[in-house]
Amino acid sequence: MDELPIGRRVAYWRNRRKMSQQVFADRLGKSKSWVDKVERGVRRLDKFSVVYEIADVLQLDVQILLGKDPERRPDSVNCVDQVEVEEIRAALERYDQISAFFYAPPEPPPLAEMRKAVTHAWLSYQHAKYGMLARTLPRLLRESQAADTAYADGGQGREAAHLLGQVYQIASSALRKLGEHELAWLAADRSIAVSQRAGDQLLAGAATTRVALALLALGRSRPALEINVNIANRLAPGSDGNDCAPERLSVYGMLLLQGAMAAARIGDGATVRDLLGGAEEAARGLDGDHNYYWSSFGPTNVQLHRAAAAVELGEGRHAVEVHESLNLEAFHALLPERRAHHYLDQARAYALLGDIEQASEMLLEGDRLAPSEIRCRPLAREVLSDVLRRTRGTPSAPVAELAEHMSVGV
Repeated sequence: MDELPIGRRVAYWRNRRKMSQQVFADRLGKSKSWVDKVERGVRRLDKFSVVYEIADVLQLDVQILLGKDPERRPDSVNCVDQVEVEEIRAALERYDQISAFFYAPPEPPPLAEMRKAVTHAWLSYQHAKYGMLARTLPRLLRESQAADTAYADGGQGREAAHLLGQVYQIASSALRKLGEHELAWLAADRSIAVSQRAGDQLLAGAATTRVALALLALGRSRPALEINVNIANRLAPGSDGNDCAPERLSVYGMLLLQGAMAAARIGDGATVRDLLGGAEEAARGLDGDHNYYWSSFGPTNVQLHRAAAAVELGEGRHAVEVHESLNLEAFHALLPERRAHHYLDQARAYALLGDIEQASEMLLEGDRLAPSEIRCRPLAREVLSDVLRRTRGTPSAPVAELAEHMSVGV
């Protein structure tokens, strides 16, 4: 792409956005003939203001339009390259509600189609299909932003805002997994703002967990702890007349679990135990593991976080004991992302204990279940590098193969 003339790049991205030359010209306020001449290279684009306007209509970062595409990384086919990340960044940096003052926003799809697309995106995330998700997220972000703008003043405004809030949360979760922590924070923060327009406290609570996770990834453990606990106190079932519906219990419980993880990162074991105890009590109010507000909250997820918090506290033996006491039937009923994440935590636990063979097996188990959760995460690369460094002699063939796929050396 970076070797193509700018007119050809305009044509490429216009076609990728599924816009005809006429539609594209209308949104630019130009003629179809003008667009055709630009794309054929007959007319030069020598004004930056016009280039920026074209990039805005194409919903694209101007640097990509100018041919400065980020270099594609030779990652596993299951992972996401920087071009896809930059497309997500460009979609997140749009302000369609402001732009709507100057030109008509793109026509959004019907909300029924949006609901299906958002559900599919959540399932892609919870099945750890990060590559597939990254390829669909830019368009989903653009369409949900357009829907939020188009329906803002109508009877469907709250539903459109709710869908956009969910899309921001999906983006935040996926970006954090991929090590794009600043973007994850931006997306989660956007979700909180949109949740207020949607009028849904629980959606805002779920968004809070994403903000806190991004803060934690950025090394801001104490603010992450405080925001989780503060919002959990406001949503606590039974307080201030709050209901005890399973949806509220789930969001409240996840806030406590993420608060426990932040406390563990600080090294505050007493707060970890207190928050995990509160989450366990909330889980007892459910009749098993559920996925309200896409939280995967329930007794089993509480145990997974108990193990993860133990790892953060440096208590590898306790983390392994929690793993060994899991209800296997309930554990295997969880979606792949949760289970593979737990195997990564267990790899870290065994590494703390110096059991490199078991640490390797946990990484391989996670990779067999959900390759993207292992191969695409910077944290997994760190663990694998540590395992290779501490392996006596030559690593086993499966571990060596995984290291080759992940381009990880000793």
